[in-house]
Amino acid sequence: MKQTVRAVLKELILPELGKIREEVGEVNVRLEFTNKRLDDVNLHLVDLSRRVDETNKRIDETNAKIDSIHMDLIGRIEGTNNKVDSIHMDLIGRIDETNKRIDETRDFLLGKIDETNRRIDEVSMGLARLYEVIVRREEHEDLKEQVKKITQHVGL
Repeated sequence: MKQTVRAVLKELILPELGKIREEVGEVNVRLEFTNKRLDDVNLHLVDLSRRVDETNKRIDETNAKIDSIHMDLIGRIEGTNNKVDSIHMDLIGRIDETNKRIDETRDFLLGKIDETNRRIDEVSMGLARLYEVIVRREEHEDLKEQVKKITQHVGL
C-alpha cells in the first residue's frame, strides 16, 4: 500500500512539481528581466539626478548673477536719483536767482517809470504855464491892437 500511495503521489505530484519548476523558471526569467529593467531605470534616475543637480547649480549661478545685477542696478538708480536731486536743487537755486533778478529789474524799471512820469508831469506843468504865457501874450497883443484902434478911433 505504501508503494501504491507512492505511485499515486508520483503520478499526481510529479507532473505538478514539473509544472511548478517550469513556472518558477519562467518567474525567474521574468524576475531577471524585471531586475534588468530596474537597473536600467536606476541608471536613468542617476543620470536624471545628475542633470537635475547640474540644472540646480546653473539656476543658483543665474540667481547669483541676477542678485549681482539687481544690486548694481539699485546702485545706478540711486546714483541717478542723487544726480536728479542735485540738478533739481541747482535748478531751484537758479530759478530763485532769476526770480530775484526779475524782481530787482521790475523794481528798477518801476522807479524809472515813476521818475519819467514825474518828469512828464513837470514838463506838462511847464507846458501849461508856457501855454498860459503864450495865450496872455496873444491876448496882450490883441488888447494892444484894440487900444490902438480905439485910440485912432477916438483921435488921440
